[in-house]
Amino acid sequence: MTLLEKIAQAGIVGCGGAGFPTHAKLNCKVEYFIVNAAECEPLLRTDRYLMIHHAKEIVAAVDQVAKLIKAQKIYIALKETYTREIAALQEAIDRAGSPAQLYRMKNFYPAGDEQIMVCDITGRTVPPSGIPLDVGTVVSNVGTMYAVYEATKGKPLIHKYITVTGEVREPVIVYAPVGTPISLCLQQAGVDLADYVVVVGGPLMGKQYTKEEAQTQVVTKTTSGLIVVPKDIPLVQQKETPLEVILRRAKTSCIQCSSCTELCPRYLTGHPLQPHKIMRKMAYGGDVSEMLEDVDLKQALTCSECGVCETYACPMGLQPRQVNIFVKSQYAKAGIRYQKPTESPTRRPEREFRRIPSKRIANRLGVGKYYDYQIDTLRTVSPNRVEIPVRQHIGAPSTPVVQVGDLVQEGQLIAAAPEKGLGANIHASIGGVVLSVGERIIIEGTQTAS
Repeated sequence: MTLLEKIAQAGIVGCGGAGFPTHAKLNCKVEYFIVNAAECEPLLRTDRYLMIHHAKEIVAAVDQVAKLIKAQKIYIALKETYTREIAALQEAIDRAGSPAQLYRMKNFYPAGDEQIMVCDITGRTVPPSGIPLDVGTVVSNVGTMYAVYEATKGKPLIHKYITVTGEVREPVIVYAPVGTPISLCLQQAGVDLADYVVVVGGPLMGKQYTKEEAQTQVVTKTTSGLIVVPKDIPLVQQKETPLEVILRRAKTSCIQCSSCTELCPRYLTGHPLQPHKIMRKMAYGGDVSEMLEDVDLKQALTCSECGVCETYACPMGLQPRQVNIFVKSQYAKAGIRYQKPTESPTRRPEREFRRIPSKRIANRLGVGKYYDYQIDTLRTVSPNRVEIPVRQHIGAPSTPVVQVGDLVQEGQLIAAAPEKGLGANIHASIGGVVLSVGERIIIEGTQTAS
């Protein structure tokens, strides 16, 4: 069995958040292979834990993948402040005689954005609405590389390492089966707040759930962090602002200072995205559905939703990101997609002087108090019941291959990727009996199943 077949069989998807099936991404030949180890979002520590404790395995997987995709230049990109991680990886590289090199990035946001990383390392700009492959590059998360290593040993992606932090008694890394209720993960860190919000992912681009909503959420293949925060901080208040209020403020309060554009990471890499012009069109235009052919408005489709514009740049406290998200939804309703330009964009020279320190943006969000910490504690969660979604990735949902009442073993295939189309296999993360098959496959552990 080839490495690509092992990856497909193991059901590996991008562990950095997007969830693109890895066997599809690596079915190519490129010049650059970049391993993203910079952990884009403030507060997350999962990748850092993996680099410290599993550097040997990560480097082994990097070497195998680099050979698979015929990469000539191989980089593991991480922040220069990651001293322990750098030491661990460099030792593993030296011991293995690996051709991989470490690329040390400044500690800014969003350093871990793959297009920012490609621009920094290769000097090339991924075209608007494009992917790194368009400029001869593949970018893969360091957690994904660890999953690839495990796949070479016959183990599918059924467990996740997860940062649990924020307003907790002890920030920890939790090792949990896919499908574990996130409430069990939170218990490992201890939550004393009577009411709170749980951010699944990072503070800037993660999804927010109330205490009650969080009870229904489970660990998926793309879960990287759980951040517990009080409800009265800017991070939460920004997300709770009603859309009609956001749009009304955009029309009445934007002063056209262009700060949102001047600090936009996509604009600085050379993209034509200019959020202040989109705000202007919202103020002076009519119904958005009647302006969809507008050149400036159409650039909203290239927004990465990183949040720099509204969290850091805007002096009026407006929310260009949410405006862009709304505009994008109107294009989606109309079935209009962005057409990649024929000419390659080039990064703007002022880009080097407009980096945003990660800690400063964390402070703006009201989560700066959780920024400076180190996690060395690993807690393992062993639930007796898991609820495994059949859709945890980009592409079509997986097709269940088990029925109610079936006994399954840990690691057994329970939902298969579609034969035609993009998808990923899903496996049982615990042994037990299948209780339900639907949008989630529910398994309850039994003494008779292993």
